[in-house]
Amino acid sequence: MATDWNALTAEEDRAYFMAELVEISPQSFTLEEKQRIPRNMIEASAAIENAMRDDFARLDEVTQTRLIDTLAEAGPRDRGWWYRMLVAGPRRREGITI
Repeated sequence: MATDWNALTAEEDRAYFMAELVEISPQSFTLEEKQRIPRNMIEASAAIENAMRDDFARLDEVTQTRLIDTLAEAGPRDRGWWYRMLVAGPRRREGITI
């Protein structure tokens, strides 16, 4: 199954946009809406990270190694950080790692 990156990033953009609106006009939102917005931000970002890990897991080992090396070379994170992010630890996470 292909990842719908456009939908994932659109949802994350929407969540962060709503947070910006709260900063601009907090009186326009109820307490419940203000509480829901940070949860939506975390959920949207975590969904992107989880999809990234899922896509990475579908790659063969050689391609995974090359990708981690390329990401590390691009900076600012080192190879160990990318390995922990993409390989080590649980593949599905509730919170944001990046």
